[in-house]
Amino acid sequence: MQIKPLVSIGGLSLLLASCSTIIPPGTNVPVSVPAAETAAKPIGSVAREPLPAPEQPGDGTTSASLGVQLGPNAGELGINDQDASDALAAFITSCRSVIWRKDVSGLTEGADWREPCDAAKTWNDDAVSFFATQLVAVQVGDGRSFATGYFEPEIEGSREKITGFDVPVYAKPDDLLTIPSEDLSQEDLARFNVESVSAKTVRGKRFGEDGYTLYEDRAEIENGSLEGRGLEIAWAKDPIDFFFLQIQGSGRLRAPDGTIMRIGYASQNGHDYTGIGRLMNERGLLAPGEASLQGITAWLRRNPEEGRKIMQENKSYVFFQELTGAGPLGALGLPVVAESSVAADPKFTPLGAPVWISMDRSEPNGMWIAQDTGGAIKGANRFDTFWGAGERAKAISGGMAARGSALLFLPKASVERLGLNSESLDQ
Repeated sequence: MQIKPLVSIGGLSLLLASCSTIIPPGTNVPVSVPAAETAAKPIGSVAREPLPAPEQPGDGTTSASLGVQLGPNAGELGINDQDASDALAAFITSCRSVIWRKDVSGLTEGADWREPCDAAKTWNDDAVSFFATQLVAVQVGDGRSFATGYFEPEIEGSREKITGFDVPVYAKPDDLLTIPSEDLSQEDLARFNVESVSAKTVRGKRFGEDGYTLYEDRAEIENGSLEGRGLEIAWAKDPIDFFFLQIQGSGRLRAPDGTIMRIGYASQNGHDYTGIGRLMNERGLLAPGEASLQGITAWLRRNPEEGRKIMQENKSYVFFQELTGAGPLGALGLPVVAESSVAADPKFTPLGAPVWISMDRSEPNGMWIAQDTGGAIKGANRFDTFWGAGERAKAISGGMAARGSALLFLPKASVERLGLNSESLDQ
């Protein structure tokens, strides 16, 4: 019923259906810097075939219950040295969080990470050998992976409402509540239009003295339901640009005088995320080649009235706060790193874990660190790759939709507890 705090709310190429490593293993392939008015042309690659799927030991709702098996040693994957070095630096940053974080995937415990994290802090050898000797590659389920991309957008905006800048950027309203699911009555559930709730909490607001109901949706908010409450922290110039910034969950506002205000996710209204790209495809609105950020944006600009209605079919609405430190921040509360950080589903990928992906396009191939989550990033081996800010990042992420295989890298203690004994644990 709600999305979680995130930078990646969904892969842009899915928009859109529903967040390193631009070098394929063992190959040095230059990547051009395209203009962001069109999605970057994919650089083809042959994805590594996954291992045969293991027998599923449980209900498949987490990695542990889906089935895990040993993968190849990192030294056999053809990992690029620079790629591994960037991933190691991002891994070291994650260590401050993963040791204390509860892993809901069932794969690791916080203390498992202490040994590889201690080793990483003083590692003097090459980065590839760190992943080969200090961690163990495993495949979750059938190993088949799907990756999209996200970036930190920069749009025109202003701290003050000035002529031409009249799209409000709202802070979290004080009446938006995170409600324990067990507190919802049958009457409340009816108002939420559901019979039951599987999540531990939902977002909504008070209804009467002791009830709860849905918070305002996108259309209601855009039509003025929050006006006059002093929630505006800034103003955007273009409603379409701001819509896509909300999908990203963070971004930069560039004022007419050139100053930059960085904003990040503060909360969300509790309504489910709907990818407008899927809606537009189903209705035959997009021509061949238009199913990208750039193509969808162009259609919305050509059809402003119908476009506004389609955007409002995504009832999810994101509230922001100003970011003054490093960022944008991922789900670990740490800055995500361009071409090193990936968003994942924490039920299947421990946050902070290294991830290796081999896809049918080369840009995302290589090592990443799971440092973020996303509302549309659900399931095993589903990743959203972060490309940073700027025109190149927008172009690559805007058309990213890659398929292939994936491996996770886990501490030896975790692998031993999972019963995956191998000579590789003694290397």
